[in-house]
Amino acid sequence: MKSFASLIAIAAFAASPLAAQGVDPAAEVAAQQERTARIAHQLWDWAEVGFLEERSSALMMEELTSEGFRIESGVAEIPTAFVAEWGKGGPVIAILAEMDALPGINQSSSSTRDPVEGKGAGHACGHNLFGAGSLTAAIAVKNWLEATGTPGRIRLYGTPAEEGGSGKVYMTRAGLFDDVDIAIHWHADDENSAAARTSLANRSAKFRFTGISAHAAGAPERGRSALDGVEAMNMMANMMHEHMPQQARMHYVITSGGNAPNVVPDFAESFYYVRHPTPEGVEEIWARLEDAARGAALGTGTKVEWEVIHGNNPLLVNEALAKVMDAKLRQVGGVIYTQEEREWAAEIQKSFGNAAKPLDSAAEIQPYSKSLGYGSTDVGDVSWATPTVGVRTATWVPGTTAHSWQAVAASGNSIGHKGAQVAAKAMALMAVELFTNPELRAAAKAEFDASRGPDYQYRSLLGDRAPALDYRK
Repeated sequence: MKSFASLIAIAAFAASPLAAQGVDPAAEVAAQQERTARIAHQLWDWAEVGFLEERSSALMMEELTSEGFRIESGVAEIPTAFVAEWGKGGPVIAILAEMDALPGINQSSSSTRDPVEGKGAGHACGHNLFGAGSLTAAIAVKNWLEATGTPGRIRLYGTPAEEGGSGKVYMTRAGLFDDVDIAIHWHADDENSAAARTSLANRSAKFRFTGISAHAAGAPERGRSALDGVEAMNMMANMMHEHMPQQARMHYVITSGGNAPNVVPDFAESFYYVRHPTPEGVEEIWARLEDAARGAALGTGTKVEWEVIHGNNPLLVNEALAKVMDAKLRQVGGVIYTQEEREWAAEIQKSFGNAAKPLDSAAEIQPYSKSLGYGSTDVGDVSWATPTVGVRTATWVPGTTAHSWQAVAASGNSIGHKGAQVAAKAMALMAVELFTNPELRAAAKAEFDASRGPDYQYRSLLGDRAPALDYRK
């Protein structure tokens, strides 16, 4: 029996059949450059938030239908989730496509701070690019399958509400990835990398305190402040930070705290995230947070209940796949700026201070490595259902952090569109390699089975709750 190392070597260095077949998936992506930019900009302009991506989802399904994909919409009890498939037989290669924006931040495509009046959300994590780039890659692979007559199915999964709604968790829980051989995803970034980077498991909930309203001056003794409950819980949670594992994270916002200082608020709400490298670590910290909520309610004479909103498992990396994706990304190359784009990017970088990176780094591919990332993603749950590989490309100006106005600006700019093209090319090349390289698929599956262990059973951090379709309303 071949070892992991020998299987990976076969996968990485096997001769590609593309030249012999005379079909270049990367060229198929390049031919769709205008479509990629058009869809990316439309999603950026709409900036629809989690589970409310009605126009975004409809546009993507319309584009795929026009290319002959079979569409199943409203999957996993989520109106904006869909699965689009082309081809027949096996293997089944999946490409993930996100589309949701972040609330509370918006920006025009200007290189200086320029909020758009009346717009309550923005693509500060580049999911407009994610959706458009993945769609482009899926169509390019479909064209390759059709031209070569290769057996197999390419699937695009329209996955809503990554930003706090865990759309892919519900899709995983519904068994939608059970027959997938390999899943491919990508993400916007300020650099190009196919590093095997895992993520933190996380869980969130809205903690809702109820009290008794009263006149804050005329009858304060009759009131029990729900806001006091929230603030008492926050105080205890902040004390917990000193006694949490180094790699754990916990953060919150107060989503409701009352409306007038002279009215004792009878309702208040906070929204908490807890993160840790393992699901067990999340649950241990979570139990302490729940105790803090109970203690806060007891001490303030209020009542508390909470609703779990989302929960993600950590990303299970697959180095057999990641090393080949790294080779595909290097084959494609990074993002090359025009002079006009360099000037725009240099203006953006003035807002970074010492955090700016050389502009030419957008054209570079970062060294391959295996590491822990401190973000969280619902791709994690997919990665425990089927071998999964990802790539990140320089859609943002070097030095940009996610969830910033600078990320919104670049996600609506030609720089972002170029980064989406790089990702689409790398994913299309990777998908074709997977269709034509059974040794690579075998190596990925062997590593996947070994990483999960013989007794693995999938368990979501959401429990059995239904999708939180109204969490952004």
